[in-house]
Amino acid sequence: MFRRREPVPFAFVAEADRFRSNVTPPPRQRASRSQIFGRTLLGLTVVAGLTGSLLFGVPALQQDTVGGPDTTHQSEVAHGR
Repeated sequence: MFRRREPVPFAFVAEADRFRSNVTPPPRQRASRSQIFGRTLLGLTVVAGLTGSLLFGVPALQQDTVGGPDTTHQSEVAHGR
């Protein structure tokens, strides 16, 4: 096997703590009113969708513990009413 001359494959990774850049990134652009409104509307739509799915989904997942109309109808048929 070949042995590397340097302990790290990339020498600049080992010296990264000593490196300082003199280039500053450009300042972030502020979001416009329409972008803020659009993001808010999208967030409200997602929250409304999740809330609606909970409102309609939770009752549908619950099981009836009290006999429903089918049980009453079957008992009336069995008794000859």
